[in-house]
Amino acid sequence: MRAVLVVNPAATTTSARTRDVLIHALASEMKLEAVTTEYRGHARDLGRQAAESKDIDMVVALGGDGTVNEVVNGLLHNGPRPASLPGLAIVPGGSTNVFARALGLPNDPVEATGALLDALRTGSERTVGLGLAAGTPGTDDEGVPERWFTFCAGLGFDASVIGRVEKERERGKRSTHALYVRQMVRQFLDEQNRRHGTITLEQPGDDPVSDLVLAIVCNTSPWTYLGNRPVYASPQASFDTGLDVLGLSKLSTPAMARYATQLLTSTPERGPHGKHAAALHDLTDFTLQSKAPLPFQMDGDHLGLRTSVTFTGVRRALRVIV
Repeated sequence: MRAVLVVNPAATTTSARTRDVLIHALASEMKLEAVTTEYRGHARDLGRQAAESKDIDMVVALGGDGTVNEVVNGLLHNGPRPASLPGLAIVPGGSTNVFARALGLPNDPVEATGALLDALRTGSERTVGLGLAAGTPGTDDEGVPERWFTFCAGLGFDASVIGRVEKERERGKRSTHALYVRQMVRQFLDEQNRRHGTITLEQPGDDPVSDLVLAIVCNTSPWTYLGNRPVYASPQASFDTGLDVLGLSKLSTPAMARYATQLLTSTPERGPHGKHAAALHDLTDFTLQSKAPLPFQMDGDHLGLRTSVTFTGVRRALRVIV
């Protein structure tokens, strides 16, 4: 088997020595080319090169969810072809690693490498669905290129929090769960639209859902993790169905306290609920429109401001070694 290992040297939970050990272990089982990323988007370029190659069987992403997202977008540059494209394997090296953990992989990179080698020996793999987001035709964002996401996207409040975290990281702060919590509190205090949302969800054949403060789009469950605690925004979301959406139309102080508590105590059977919560399951095509530009994120990566995003849930889009 020929494989490309895409290594993010800035991965927060692996040292250079650990990465050397993991590379040696993987190279003992396959013909491996290890490439260290050197710039934003490099992992995407490597994934695309592997997809266009005729002799690469697998791409291994060693990094966090951002690295995985780039590799996936490179692999699917010309669309999903699970049977003919290289498979994807993941060695988690980020602070949260939602996609890898949702697939059932250990969060420890050494244990995950062992699980990957076991999967290769037994031929264990699955084909998962993904989300695709693009600018909406006829809007100011129609020229925004389409992009795949593996586990979630968000318009509004949660994307604002991620944007704040990225600014702190640029100042040298480490990506920790405490950092996310602090920025969430600060965003809540500064949020201008928390009582009157600007987002409308539109889907063919159904009434629109309007006045949302935030919209979280989930391709799987859980939505994220706080340490080892899974957080379920849309408990029914699955790699085997379309996309799920959690929308909140009010974030007053009592509402914020209620929904934050519901998220922290969420289970695979029950997520946030109530008069100001809208939960939609297994959507294939829909659009989020906002009256004003709002922050947008995909797989935990802040992508700037958007007024309209069109989503597609694509079943059986990617072959994953697990």
